[in-house]
Amino acid sequence: MIRKHFAGVAASALAMAVTAQAFAGTVTTDGADIVVKTKGGLEVATTDKEFSFKLGGRLQADYSQFDGIYTDNGKSADAAYIRRGFLELSGVLYTDWAYTINYDFAHNSGDSDNGYFDEASLAYNGFKPVSIKVGRFDPDFGLEKATSSKWVTAPERNAAYDLIDWANGHQNGLGIQASSTFADSFYASAGVFSKDTDDTDGDSVKQVNGRFVFAPMHEAGNVLHFGLNVASRDVSDTAFDARYRSRLGMRGVETLGGNDAGPNGNRPVLGGANNSPAGSYDTDTAFGLEAAFAMGPASIQGEYISRKTKADSDAFEDIKGHGFYVQGAYTITGESRGYKVGKFDAIKPQNKSIGAWEVFYRFDSMTVEDDNITTASATREVGDAEAKVHNLGVNWYANEAVKITGAYVKAKTDKVTNANGDDDGDGFVVRAQYVF
Repeated sequence: MIRKHFAGVAASALAMAVTAQAFAGTVTTDGADIVVKTKGGLEVATTDKEFSFKLGGRLQADYSQFDGIYTDNGKSADAAYIRRGFLELSGVLYTDWAYTINYDFAHNSGDSDNGYFDEASLAYNGFKPVSIKVGRFDPDFGLEKATSSKWVTAPERNAAYDLIDWANGHQNGLGIQASSTFADSFYASAGVFSKDTDDTDGDSVKQVNGRFVFAPMHEAGNVLHFGLNVASRDVSDTAFDARYRSRLGMRGVETLGGNDAGPNGNRPVLGGANNSPAGSYDTDTAFGLEAAFAMGPASIQGEYISRKTKADSDAFEDIKGHGFYVQGAYTITGESRGYKVGKFDAIKPQNKSIGAWEVFYRFDSMTVEDDNITTASATREVGDAEAKVHNLGVNWYANEAVKITGAYVKAKTDKVTNANGDDDGDGFVVRAQYVF
């Protein structure tokens, strides 16, 4: 019954949003005037800005095909699925109090026990320029993570993030975070999070995050950005998933509920092990550097990420991993990528007839050192495992609501293979996106 109710709400909201695309205007009433905005969703607010309500959402439908390292048997497999299906509700409750609720109908966020909420948070903005947020939301770590999934350049964020998925994912937990944009060019945040994994005493895993950004140039088409990130979690006395693994840029190999795409999906494990016993490791720490430059329709960005899982027993060795990506993009129709201090934003087409066309290339690289592996297995040799991924694609922003993406992905690994012995693979993905 609950799912049917949510489905009904989603259908009604989608119908309202589609209808809203055709109309725009202002409605006033007695007392405090109310302004209704219907371009790109539905927003209702009082003119004194003490109360507001905005209804929006995003739908991303993917089709992908892949082979080699991406599958268990090396043969070709494919997947068609809803990557994201969010209904988004946000606004101001009373003057300085704001809220955000994003429910994921695609069920890629959360689970049936904890709810499929991508975000459910309450923020207090009375200490300007500082905002304090509490609830479920992703910890702040990384430039590409800060950019909404609606406006990231490639269909999937860089593969190096797979090494530190806990550092910028909520994992069904809750947190509190203070953040601020100040002096026009600076952004900083710090947060504490309680994750949905318990130690032997029944306490949840605790995590701290920090991010600092300096952007001396911070306008669309004129960006110079530098950032620093750190995250650490206490995994002592905790049985947890210590795997360093990656989808290698192809989400379709593992989709809804953690199920593989058909019988052939493969997600290579570069190091670590699942369900590492309590007492094996002490802390898990991630560190990141980020930089970006944009001039007119051209942009380049990159991030370096490292992770260390520190052993807490003589029976185990530290696990270390690092990775990076470099991405270049160019809008051939001339538009610039939007930018707000700390993150990139949407490309808005200037020509309504042809939209905006963007081409991009990204190179991802990862290396994992795990000296706990002393004997070769069928899929992992002894020594440092490496993975490199090439991403080449095009984005068509048909209008401000519709975006079509096509990307070719090629991966190559060293010291790690699939069950068939393949160490490389090819794939492509096509995405249709609608946002309101």
